[in-house]
Amino acid sequence: MKTVRHFLSLLDLSPDELRALIKRAAELKAIQHAGEIYEPLKNRVLGMIFEKSSTRTRISFESGMIQLGGNSIFLTPRDTQLGRGEPIADSARVISSMVDCVMIRTFGHDIVEQFAEYSQVPVINALTDLYHPCQLLADMQAYAEHRGDIQGKTVAWIGDGNNMCHSYINAARQFDFTLQIAHPLGYEPDADVLAAGGDRIRTTQSPAEATSGADLIVTDVWASMGQEEEQTEREGSFEGFQVNDELMAMAKPDALFMHCLPAHRGEEVSASVIDGPQSVVWDEAENRLHAQKALLECLLVS
Repeated sequence: MKTVRHFLSLLDLSPDELRALIKRAAELKAIQHAGEIYEPLKNRVLGMIFEKSSTRTRISFESGMIQLGGNSIFLTPRDTQLGRGEPIADSARVISSMVDCVMIRTFGHDIVEQFAEYSQVPVINALTDLYHPCQLLADMQAYAEHRGDIQGKTVAWIGDGNNMCHSYINAARQFDFTLQIAHPLGYEPDADVLAAGGDRIRTTQSPAEATSGADLIVTDVWASMGQEEEQTEREGSFEGFQVNDELMAMAKPDALFMHCLPAHRGEEVSASVIDGPQSVVWDEAENRLHAQKALLECLLVS
């Protein structure tokens, strides 16, 4: 019996596999832009479980499955017994017996781990409070498209030590780059995730220090989904952490800017930066489609 592989974090694939996946994503992007038909997932079904709302994740996975010849089923707690207290293990056994792959966007990372434990088919983490690995595939593809290999480069993360920050820590390990994290006091990344990053990771409370000499600057909203009540408090804590023209000027002249979106112009990033010439956020966003198609192909075909 073939071993079922899951994608719950970037650590579930080897560095060589991740690089091959990024290369394949670029090939699939070229195929789609050329208007060619490529349908290796004919009659395959992706079950999509959403406990958190989404724009890019839903559209990219649904479009990706259609373009690869398959289909998808959109599920929320309102539509399934998951929302009525059915054990995750029971839902995993049933759902995975009827679809070919399951994508989950939820809160606790333990939910995707438990679902994967009892699933007969690959499970993809489309975001938890701990990690957002699919976004990193798109980010790494965007960097490769504009600047080539990210190995040996310096990336600056400005803001909260959240799931995106954790995934950048994992990316630094897997793609071999230096990550300089600037976060306000009290908003540190998870200690275990940070420790596992080793000497590739540097932390500071100074955005200027983190950005100095960086090849890529990345940020995220100050209050993520589920933290809306903390918005005012966080605005005070994150004062001075906006990525603006002054901060970008401290990076290398050809540095890129990324943001996973949605963005709040005037808060974590200025309009002049996100809409400026160094920003690649729109390529980054589109690449969710192509990188996830490469991931689906990897998990279901190879």
